[in-house]
Amino acid sequence: MIWYSALVLAVAGERLAELVVALRNTRWALARGGVETGRAHYPAMVALHTALLLGCLVEVRLAERPFVPLFGWAMVAVVVAAQGLRWWCIRTLGHRWNTRVIVVPGLPLVTGGPYRLLRHPNYAAVAAEGLALPLVHGAWLTAVLFTVLNAALMAVRVRCEEAALTATTAADVTA
Repeated sequence: MIWYSALVLAVAGERLAELVVALRNTRWALARGGVETGRAHYPAMVALHTALLLGCLVEVRLAERPFVPLFGWAMVAVVVAAQGLRWWCIRTLGHRWNTRVIVVPGLPLVTGGPYRLLRHPNYAAVAAEGLALPLVHGAWLTAVLFTVLNAALMAVRVRCEEAALTATTAADVTA
């Protein structure tokens, strides 16, 4: 359980690093006239991601979930791949990547990197990580709950992003 706790803490540390990048990028975007939308769902997203990390540790401890090596190591590989995809997204979007929905008018849609393959690759990374991280050590209840709640939240989030991008693109065309 010690190494699993270390893995979950490493993911938490990665999330804190994301927040540092997001804060820097928020300042950059707002200084360039960026418009934020979707503030209402942001606290729920933060709470869900925090609950994922806590749920991993609590469920494994309280329910005495076993580590099944073949499955567990496969899930570790998924977690690592999800981190790689997430940071590929962050690198590709540069200053535009954020944990919030902020669109800077006049900037073209990014279609390179993982965005040439998927419309929302960062959310694919989140979904993969949210399923795999708990399953590394058999926390199937946390995996199921996160996956269901995340799907509902992502339905809201993607609609919000699409509307923000569409509104900005439409404004650019009419300008």
